[in-house]
Amino acid sequence: MQPTIYHATDHDIDHHLIDRDALYVIEKLRQAGFKAYLVGGSVRDLLLKREPKDFDISTSAWPEQIKKIFHRQCLLIGRRFRLAHIRFGAKIIEVATFRAGDNESDLIIHDNVWGTEEEDVLRRDFTINGLFYDPLTHTVIDYVGGWDDIHKHVIRTIGQPETRFKQDPVRMIRLLKFQARFGFIPTDETYKALLHSRLEIVKSSPARVLEEMLRMLESCHSASFFKNLHETGLLELLFSSLSQAFSTEKGHEIFQFLDVADQINRKSPRFPIERAVLVCCLIFPLLEEEIKKQYLDKGHIPHLGEILTTISDLHRTYILSAFSHFPRRLSAIMSYVLSTQYRLIPFRNKKIHFHRLFRTKEFPLALRLLKIRASIHHDLQPQYIQIRESFRQFLRNEDSKARQKAKKTRESHAVSR
Repeated sequence: MQPTIYHATDHDIDHHLIDRDALYVIEKLRQAGFKAYLVGGSVRDLLLKREPKDFDISTSAWPEQIKKIFHRQCLLIGRRFRLAHIRFGAKIIEVATFRAGDNESDLIIHDNVWGTEEEDVLRRDFTINGLFYDPLTHTVIDYVGGWDDIHKHVIRTIGQPETRFKQDPVRMIRLLKFQARFGFIPTDETYKALLHSRLEIVKSSPARVLEEMLRMLESCHSASFFKNLHETGLLELLFSSLSQAFSTEKGHEIFQFLDVADQINRKSPRFPIERAVLVCCLIFPLLEEEIKKQYLDKGHIPHLGEILTTISDLHRTYILSAFSHFPRRLSAIMSYVLSTQYRLIPFRNKKIHFHRLFRTKEFPLALRLLKIRASIHHDLQPQYIQIRESFRQFLRNEDSKARQKAKKTRESHAVSR
């Protein structure tokens, strides 16, 4: 198969958006006599004039050959899917060898058969992720029609969609992710195959599914993504209780929480909302409803212990019973953030010892959720602003005390000398 080549005159990819370390890795591989390209999402994002988050590289070099080129800077990982991680401080550039193998088989369980660039691209999920980019010659290499689909805003699988979803069911979640992030529309054949194959999702790795869900909560497009997930029936298979909640009146409020979180993340991309807070956006409206039903409607004001018990019950219903289990630490932080809402805005008018709360490491997360609540329920704005300013003043005081203590320490050391 001959690819279609698009030259610099055909596109306006901005090289300032390409990571310098990724360019360095490609140059080193080329100097060693191997092919090497940017591939996948980074090429798609560059063509869409977006700054890519990751820069993945595909090469003809085998993992052991990559290791010889980059030595201690390179770490080989994975058994089923062998990869090279080239480390630049805390940053990692992922390098994969061109893969080959049967493109029409069922669930992929072995993926270390090396091949050509053409064979490699035919094993990828969607045409929009099937482009290579050579930054040294400024050319886009297209074997699968991805160029046209990107410009037409279409999502299409590479190969038969039902087969591709059976090979890796997480691709169905990824399709909905791209639909939410870019506003791309799946082809009729692709969408029908997703609906027909959705039961395959339970064959996925729970850890992979959870990571995709958490990434989408951080993506600035979580509201659209969860709507897509719910409408296709995938949410029912993965988070059954949550899917049922989305079909009630409270579902509308959950989407409000997600929408506000998306807006905040768009305005401050360098300081995204923490995952624990984002998951709380899914749970808090349900917690409010449960407290109202169990206590307030019966004329009883719940104390903190009863609220914690209700949170624990919701955790079992919506989290522990789900397809993917959340890490214990994430669940513990969620419980703290949810319960602290009722300490910040208590049912009874009583004196609140804010300084005790302010000293808790996770308090800023509870304040984040309160900000989201106040953006939806404007009557909470005055209380949120007051607490936020009190916390800022507390931090300034703590900083001043720390500087004074450091000054005294320096002076005492000077005297002792």
